[in-house]
Amino acid sequence: MNLWPIGNCQVSALVDGTGRFVWGCVPRVDGEPAFSALLGGDDPDTGYWSIELEDVATTRQHYLRNTAVLVTRHEDGHGNAIEVVDFCPRFQRDGRTYRPTAWARIVRPVSGSPRIRVALRVGKGWGGRAEETAGSNHVRYLMSELTLRLTTDAPVGRVRDEQWFRLERPLHFFLGPDEGFVGHLGETVATMRDRTIAEWRHWSRGLATPVEWQGVVIRSAITLKLCQHEETGAIVAALTTSLPEHANSGRNWDYRYCWIRDAYYTVQALNRLGALDVLEGYLEYLRNIVDGARGGHIQPLYGVGGEALLEERIAPDLPGYRGMGPVRVGNQAYEQIQHDAYGQIVLSDVQAFFDQRLFRLSGPEDFRSLERVGERAWATYDKPDAGLWELRTKSHVHTYSAAMCWAACDRLAKAADALHMEERRTFWADRAEHMRRVIEERAWREDTQRISATFGGDDLDASLIQLLDLRFLAPDDPRFQSTLRAVEDGLRRGSHMLRYATEDDFGLPHTAFNVCTFWLIEALHATGRIQDARQLFEEMVARCTPAGLLSEDIDPVTGELWGNYPQTYSLVGLINCAVLLSKPWSAVR
Repeated sequence: MNLWPIGNCQVSALVDGTGRFVWGCVPRVDGEPAFSALLGGDDPDTGYWSIELEDVATTRQHYLRNTAVLVTRHEDGHGNAIEVVDFCPRFQRDGRTYRPTAWARIVRPVSGSPRIRVALRVGKGWGGRAEETAGSNHVRYLMSELTLRLTTDAPVGRVRDEQWFRLERPLHFFLGPDEGFVGHLGETVATMRDRTIAEWRHWSRGLATPVEWQGVVIRSAITLKLCQHEETGAIVAALTTSLPEHANSGRNWDYRYCWIRDAYYTVQALNRLGALDVLEGYLEYLRNIVDGARGGHIQPLYGVGGEALLEERIAPDLPGYRGMGPVRVGNQAYEQIQHDAYGQIVLSDVQAFFDQRLFRLSGPEDFRSLERVGERAWATYDKPDAGLWELRTKSHVHTYSAAMCWAACDRLAKAADALHMEERRTFWADRAEHMRRVIEERAWREDTQRISATFGGDDLDASLIQLLDLRFLAPDDPRFQSTLRAVEDGLRRGSHMLRYATEDDFGLPHTAFNVCTFWLIEALHATGRIQDARQLFEEMVARCTPAGLLSEDIDPVTGELWGNYPQTYSLVGLINCAVLLSKPWSAVR
């Protein structure tokens, strides 16, 4: 998997190893794909955007340091070379963040007399191709719900006809809203590039990175930032849909939505780096979700605008990644019951009662709003749900969900303490203590001396490791240590961890779930196996794509990455483990 994300927290694109835009949606991440070749197989009418060097022999790619600006260099082996700079404009202008629904590309000759070909085929719907109209220096692409306009100082006729021509000077391309481009194109796009570079470097400069694996952490943090729809604060699980969990598995899901669970882990990781802007945006999104629920059921996921209805359908005109359909749009998991969401809402929110750095500290009114979420956690913690792995045909009382509900009540007690609300602190602490006793009694298996993934069951599930992160169990608790041994023995496959090893709606899982391996690394470190943890983390870093990122899943035998990409869970794991395992800054001062 060789895909390089660019974006501006409004739109994004995935650029493949040849420098071709193969995925990107408008007007936001969960919209209609303008570039869909990633899921198009060999169909020439799926959307993509290529800038090719004639007789190209080698292609090298890299991000400009600490940015989401991508540089692709093509050489033909005969002295001809070009360089392409790709970015989505993002910078401060007139007191606001300028982040248009737009992509910009600059191509320049590096050496020799290179000849290039530009091919821009914008998609329409899910498998069609947009109609085109042209002017003297622009081309318009009529999609289903909006029109994109390419403004360029390249010869428009050669671009439309996909002709080869000599590149003798830098050329500029701006694909964005259907409106006239204001200003000198070349100078304006170059200025956008420079200001975008400066904006990303300013943001990265504020990250509290560990001394080791800084590059890994910064790249993961930038990419997590790209997964936030900044207008609303929503954080999507991934930028893609329907990349299968393994070959021909049918486990193809649309991850371009905001899972309460995934977003919690994302802000938790970025908080460790001091990226509070992501937290503040997400908290605003959460407050709107909680207000909309009015004390009732919270869905596991919502649209980036807070939409509750995410009906799932098949897009029949796209064959899928490597022809491995189906391609799904929407996600039926929005209908599921997943009680852990109540805990993740409170855990995401509780920092705002303590952190003096935030622009907006939470107060009594926010606490009362969160109490409605706590009431739902209290009412449902011992009730069956689909679990965090979103089983579609099975329902159990999942220990992870119950522990997350316990965490909701436990953290509400701590928030009440911060607000000097003694009666409410006692109320929630008493509830949390009762829930703890029930969970310990019903999840513990005396015969096997370990905690089960379900109440009354005898299941192994990697999420049990998270009892440590939730502070439900301590690392030196014999119950946690015996459970960790059982999970590692039952689910570890070489250097990778399965979520579970039992059949689900689609049979037995074939790939490991990357975040579970990172959970194991954290647990190994906490229980004193420091060298084992470092070695396993180094192996995971070595599995990253050329862009320095990870997808959702990995084949434990071949090491091939599968699943939607880039996956926030996996990037969270890279950040958390790097921060945990790194030597301190004092060691190098």
